[in-house]
Amino acid sequence: MSLHEKTEKLKSMIQEMDRVLVAFSGGVDSTLVLAIAQEVLGSNTLAATAQSDSLPNREMEACHKLAQEIGAEHLTIQTNEMSNPSYQANPANRCYHCKTELYSCLKKLAHEKSIPYILNGINTDDLGDYRPGIDASRENAVRSPLVEAGFNKQNVRDLARQMELSIWDKPAMACLSSRIPYGEPVTHEKLKMIEKAEDFLLSIGFKQLRVRHHGDSASIELGKNELPQFTPAIEKTVTEKFKALGFKTIHLDPKGYRMGSLNEALEEKKGL
Repeated sequence: MSLHEKTEKLKSMIQEMDRVLVAFSGGVDSTLVLAIAQEVLGSNTLAATAQSDSLPNREMEACHKLAQEIGAEHLTIQTNEMSNPSYQANPANRCYHCKTELYSCLKKLAHEKSIPYILNGINTDDLGDYRPGIDASRENAVRSPLVEAGFNKQNVRDLARQMELSIWDKPAMACLSSRIPYGEPVTHEKLKMIEKAEDFLLSIGFKQLRVRHHGDSASIELGKNELPQFTPAIEKTVTEKFKALGFKTIHLDPKGYRMGSLNEALEEKKGL
């Protein structure tokens, strides 16, 4: 199926829903869903973003700007996954507990607003990685229109670029809790350290990055094309800043950034 055919299928599918609530993270996937919904349903579209410790402030601000750019009504809701011991313990299915909390809050909002459908931004490529959050979406009857219309990540970026959405090439963004190895507790303090560390790296020009929290040590993942920019002078500056934040040592991962790198430990366990 061509991108044009997939796009027409996506539009007609959302058109039939009449009124929708989009779980809006500000990433390219949910932004595309919101933009299409706004195009075909107009004011019958509502975007909602969950505010929690695991979402950096920079991402919340980006969501507000994107919603304005698209012209969609945007609400912020408060989620409380951090009060759930099962989430704080950071098991391999941590995302399941987070998304269950999110969709529970969105269902209440949808009920209050008499909106029959909740949509997320999952695409077909997401189905291949370990994504326990997808189970939560199925259990809560949340629709994934990009999957239903056959969109993979490249399709999403291609259409977003065609529609001139400003974030068509935005790097993937996962919640801050994903920077903490499974089994290590998620705490407010760790999340704040990670957020400030990543904000600093972004402020000095890096674009695709993760700061993984390993106790006293921070592991930095950069886009492979950005690794050469991490010069000895930059390393010295970063080390000083990270020490001020509470990290004793830093380590630049020579493999660079890759999605779901902490899932590699799960794969190794399976192979034992």
